Amino acid sequence: MIRLRVDPAAPDPRAIAAAVDVLRDGGIVAYPTDTLYGLAVDPRRDDAVQRLFEVKARDRASAVALIAADVAQAQEAGTFGVGELALARSFWPGPLTIVVPVAEQLSRWLTAGLGTVGVRVPAHAAARALAAGMGYCVTATSANLTGQPPARTADEVHATLGGYIEALVDGGAAPGGLPSTIVEFADGRPVLRRSGAVAWDRVLESLQ
Repeated sequence: MIRLRVDPAAPDPRAIAAAVDVLRDGGIVAYPTDTLYGLAVDPRRDDAVQRLFEVKARDRASAVALIAADVAQAQEAGTFGVGELALARSFWPGPLTIVVPVAEQLSRWLTAGLGTVGVRVPAHAAARALAAGMGYCVTATSANLTGQPPARTADEVHATLGGYIEALVDGGAAPGGLPSTIVEFADGRPVLRRSGAVAWDRVLESLQ
């Protein structure tokens, strides 16, 4: 495993490029977000997504969300309607995950058969730089073994997953706190799928 130390506010492009090379080879990269550390793979590759599930010992019935560099990149991963775009413009970058109908090019292993995928733009420069460097969204599942506490520091990631991943982008301690709020639209109305860092009242107010 290579450890790539970066300034979380201004990540070194060379370090990001090294991490992107790992992703393009089908490897797994741990990286900091505006909540916790996540695990990135190329979501279009069946082999990479399957290995991600194996490393985490994750239930195949649990879908995996994505992070994007910006709204335009997020739209490449799924279909955004008027409501979804309104939320994206109100809360991104930030801890709000929006569930949308999935794009055909994404791995079928990613969605647990639901036909949808959660995506967000994080308020963390290193995370956005990783997706930007990749030229596509990357996965955003927490950097931990299923059932274990999520990792807030690079050292925690190294201790539990260092022998199973190819690269670790070390941006210092992640802020921690609540995970992202997850929202999905059903019949044109927003539905709360998971409570989190963005209060539900704020979501509803933004759509008025």
